[in-house]
Amino acid sequence: MLGAIGLDERQESAYRALVALGAAEVADLAHRLALPERETERTLRRLEAQGLAAQSSYRTGRWVAAPPAVALGALLTQQRHELEQAELTAALLAEEYRAEAAAQPAVHDLVEVVTGASAVAHRFRQLQLGAAEEVCALVTGRPVVVTGSENDAEERAAERGVAYRVVVEREVLERPDGVAELAVALHRGERVRVVDRVPTKLVVADRSLGMVPLTGRGAEPAALVVHASGLLESLAGLFEAVWRDAVPLRLGAAGDVPVEERAPGPDTTDLEVLSLLLAGMTDASVAKQLDLGLRTVQRRVRGLMELAGVTTRLQLGWHAYERGWVTR
Repeated sequence: MLGAIGLDERQESAYRALVALGAAEVADLAHRLALPERETERTLRRLEAQGLAAQSSYRTGRWVAAPPAVALGALLTQQRHELEQAELTAALLAEEYRAEAAAQPAVHDLVEVVTGASAVAHRFRQLQLGAAEEVCALVTGRPVVVTGSENDAEERAAERGVAYRVVVEREVLERPDGVAELAVALHRGERVRVVDRVPTKLVVADRSLGMVPLTGRGAEPAALVVHASGLLESLAGLFEAVWRDAVPLRLGAAGDVPVEERAPGPDTTDLEVLSLLLAGMTDASVAKQLDLGLRTVQRRVRGLMELAGVTTRLQLGWHAYERGWVTR
């Protein structure tokens, strides 16, 4: 929790222990932290340099904690000042970059090649964390560098109000945690659609920066980062074309209206089953993903067909759209 003001995990643990005890000998603190005494003393020296701890003037080898409100307040004030300076520098550099780009638009500056798994993953996170309005993405069923559960930048960007529109391949739904990860994304307010296959992996942020893979399977991961240009507009157009033809995904965790407030019709589980079937999944796959029995899924489908007054699943899909159970 205190990493934001420059404390590592060991320093934070030592300071918390010292605050809890009020004062302590190095040996006692080392025992409490399960650290060697020499390492504990080094940690206390670092805390002393940051104004968080001091040696007792009454007893040699005894350390006391500085009052948190005063000591941490000073560090927070310093951190805020440094962040303000960093923001000012970033704004000045951005203005300088825009001015330079406007004065000398060079074709070779519109794209950059990023090579290596860690570099690609880092750039992918940067692109999302730097987005201000919207991130659009095409997601394949076989991630190479970053999986859905590892993409913490997506959650952080969504928390800031960045809108997400994502099209996933049907294969994503077949992965063990695929439906659960998408349910979390839907719950954050992201919009998710499904197609049989996306033409390529793609992410576009604010229509000003895009990223596509450069290498095939088996080769070292590499990506092409595309800045605002005709090429980026083409990539954004590709996303929109795939988005228009994709099937919206609806899961119960995405904030559906509670069953008791809904007019007589399909319940939340019915809509989950229907959404996954319309995405192209088999009855068995739906049962596995929703942790239902195969017969339960089939029974719910029959119930939906009876409710819609139809005799085939094709008719059920059409009526589901007509009745607003699912949306385009």
